[in-house]
Amino acid sequence: MTLIGVPIDSVGRSGGTEHGPAALRDLGLVAALGGGDGGDLEVSVRGETRDPETGILAGDDVLATTATIRAAVAELIGAGERPFLAGGCCAELPGALAGTRDALGAPLGLVNLDGHLDLYDGETSPTGEAADMPVSVALGLGPAGWVQACGGASISPESTALVGFRDRAESLEYEMRQPEEIEPPPLPLSLEELRAAGPGAAAAKVASTLGDRGPFWLHFDVDVLDPGDFPATDYLMPGGLHWPEVHEVLSPLLSSPALIGASLGCYNPEKDPDRSCGRAVVDALRV
Repeated sequence: MTLIGVPIDSVGRSGGTEHGPAALRDLGLVAALGGGDGGDLEVSVRGETRDPETGILAGDDVLATTATIRAAVAELIGAGERPFLAGGCCAELPGALAGTRDALGAPLGLVNLDGHLDLYDGETSPTGEAADMPVSVALGLGPAGWVQACGGASISPESTALVGFRDRAESLEYEMRQPEEIEPPPLPLSLEELRAAGPGAAAAKVASTLGDRGPFWLHFDVDVLDPGDFPATDYLMPGGLHWPEVHEVLSPLLSSPALIGASLGCYNPEKDPDRSCGRAVVDALRV
């Protein structure tokens, strides 16, 4: 895979996850992925005001960043390469999926390995941070201005797997759209369901099911991990997967011939002074 750094943080201020790509590159991510290094995109998200039309914090920068990512990913896939986007935050995902769809000429599948469902929009998100909304945008469900910047929906609901989430109660409190309200519904595989089925077996089934339908993208948000295993993120929630479980999940997904590209989000090296979390990420992604 070819590494592309996306140094953004949707809180709209400098620091935090913006430093993720540089830290992971220094820790050997390029070699772990077994491909080339496409450098960092010239993107940033600045502003602490929600756009009145989209409800997105720093909305203009988010849309500009999306356009840059979309073009870069489409170019790479068009050249026959598989991109790996190192964020940064999850706001990178809509542009990546839009660029992939542009290159393929059709919607694709998504495996979203994340502690959150990420189905908020500009109204239901309590913060307005773009990282609350990427799956909603990729499905074409809003905010409308961001969906338009992506050229419409990029993924098929029936080929979308939401894996490892544990924010159901919180999302209901904020009246976020739930997976079962989407038609056709995506595959929701909560943390409890994933463990009940066996992480490796469940992930292998997801890879097989989606792979039979066409290419899919993998997004790995480190907040799917338990805070005791991974404290270097800004979205700490009780519970979560442990590293051995994450390795079990990633293995069949990363090795699937249907994998068209992948992305990583929400690693904050400012909370990882000894870089132990970063090294664990690189090791988990080694191909």
